[in-house]
Amino acid sequence: MAINVKSFSELIEKDVFTTKGVYSGKISDMVVDLDKFRVQSIVVDAIKGSFMAGIIGNKRGITVPYQMIQSIGDVVIIKHVTPVSMDEPETPAPDDDEEE
Repeated sequence: MAINVKSFSELIEKDVFTTKGVYSGKISDMVVDLDKFRVQSIVVDAIKGSFMAGIIGNKRGITVPYQMIQSIGDVVIIKHVTPVSMDEPETPAPDDDEEE
């Protein structure tokens, strides 16, 4: 999809939803590779109470790679992501008293 100056300005403040229909926030900016004339990513502001705000906590927004964008129209559709906990499950320590 070609992006020109007019379509860039129309993208700002568009609502962003995931492929599962979950509201994620609004586009606030785009990252463009000027050497290749390609959009690298969009910046999504996580609106309070949105799905994205629940994932990133008190951060302001998130950068979404262009490869994750499914559709741009009246709204922007991105691939749905599932948050993964970084906590490692506890494994019991080996018992030193075991006989061999």
